[in-house]
Amino acid sequence: MSKCVLILGGYGVFGGKLAKALSADPRFEVIVAGRSFSKASAFCTGTPCRPAQLDTHTNDFADRLAAEAPFIVVDASGPFQRRCDDRYPIARAALAAGAHYLDLSDDGDFTANISILNDQAREKALTVLSGVSSVPALSSAAVTRLNSGMEQIDHIESVILPGNRAPRGLSVIRAIAGQAGRPMRIWQAGQWKEVTGWGDITTLTLSLPGAPTLRRRWASLIGAPDLQLFPAHFNARSVSFRAGLDLKLMHGGLSLLSQPVRWKWLPSLAPLARPLKWVADRLEPFGSSTGGMRVSVTGLNARREPIARDWTLIVEGGDGPAIPAIPAEILCRKIASGEIAPGARPCLDEFTLDEAEHALGRLRVTTGQTERPAPFLFTTILGDQFKRLPPPIQQLHAVSHARRWTGRASIVRGTSLLSRLAGAIAGFPPAGNDVPVTVSMTRNGEAETWQRTFGTHTFRSQLSAASPPGSGRMRERFGLLSFTIALGARDTQLAYPVTSARMLGVPLPGFLRPRSSTRETVDAKGRPCFDVRIDLPIGGHIATYTGWLEPDD
Repeated sequence: MSKCVLILGGYGVFGGKLAKALSADPRFEVIVAGRSFSKASAFCTGTPCRPAQLDTHTNDFADRLAAEAPFIVVDASGPFQRRCDDRYPIARAALAAGAHYLDLSDDGDFTANISILNDQAREKALTVLSGVSSVPALSSAAVTRLNSGMEQIDHIESVILPGNRAPRGLSVIRAIAGQAGRPMRIWQAGQWKEVTGWGDITTLTLSLPGAPTLRRRWASLIGAPDLQLFPAHFNARSVSFRAGLDLKLMHGGLSLLSQPVRWKWLPSLAPLARPLKWVADRLEPFGSSTGGMRVSVTGLNARREPIARDWTLIVEGGDGPAIPAIPAEILCRKIASGEIAPGARPCLDEFTLDEAEHALGRLRVTTGQTERPAPFLFTTILGDQFKRLPPPIQQLHAVSHARRWTGRASIVRGTSLLSRLAGAIAGFPPAGNDVPVTVSMTRNGEAETWQRTFGTHTFRSQLSAASPPGSGRMRERFGLLSFTIALGARDTQLAYPVTSARMLGVPLPGFLRPRSSTRETVDAKGRPCFDVRIDLPIGGHIATYTGWLEPDD
């Protein structure tokens, strides 16, 4: 006998793709359900699917669901961001009806907390999985393959870049708009860091042999279950997730609209979802029907060498909306075959990437995997000299994505007018003894940003190579000032002598150029230590700060 799969939101964008895929499998009877019986009936016309009217907000929902006698209930209705406090009535109704449950949630809280139903699901020998979609189901399968044989994971980043001509439902628009401009958390350097949803715009290019290139697409930070689930599941030091709109007009426009939310003038853009969808529908003829997804893992391989691995997917011809339904399709078949263990949990590693690629094969999809060396900045600058450094100093500069170190420091400031002015321009901290210090290092392409916090005072600098690899020459920029430094690696220390300086890009003459006697050493406890002294030929001592650090990530 065929098994009944009831899909809530089955006439929507993602639910509709799942319904059509499963209805072609004789093992399943597919019920397309939702609030509108007319929409469900229109969708089922010409298909083996059967329509049903089910409103999850009615008091008799659980009884009406049970009357359909489903084997699996799939919730594809969304958005899930607004459901975090309702204690999963749809999943509970499915369990009460004796049915397995899957949902296509893209919300971290909703997906992570589904495990509260674990005892009930195990008692009934039923499976309850949340996040059965592109994230975290498909992205976790990609990470599992990519991290094979890796000694350490420093950064996991997933990116989704849909084509503009792909259909999009109101729930997707509402989910994106609801996050734009609002605070959210990402896991960075072993700490939770607050960022702004739909902020930090970066430009990405996705390419694979034999597929169209997604060239210079914008992508921004946005919430996803990966952010909450991957740090512990994969023991990752940092995790981020980005999404982007094909048209820069739409992406930038949403970023601009989110400003009142950032300024706390508006609580959310979610109420604007319908007009935003109307605008998006008017712009649908523009842009491309090609979209893509990339999952990246950066860390150390078995030989402790820094590497970066990517799994990339490029989809053509408007097939992109079928991809979020692929994990649910796979898992419906695996549940029907008795291959999935009972219990309630987020959908992590429930199928392999090979299984996903096989299912994706019927779509106009190209996938590929790459690996490349990802040397640390200081390794690039110092070349073979890097290996001469003591291991604690090597660890201090082993920055694949982000690192965080904490310790204590003492600061002495110069007293002359010129030294105080120079110290203010560079942003050096005020004088103090036994001051708590935090150093956060973030890799940005071929540069690193160092944020040093002494007590409550923070100042930043950006480090980059000043000459070809192995030259030992580094450039460090403090505000208006930039310095060229000839790094010197010895058996016991790393020295930072300044060889030239510029202000606003103009070379400073020798009598104005700061002199540095900066070095990093290792103390008796094996901790990296810093001893920094900056002087001016005219004006004397600017600042000295000394201390020690320990990893805090």
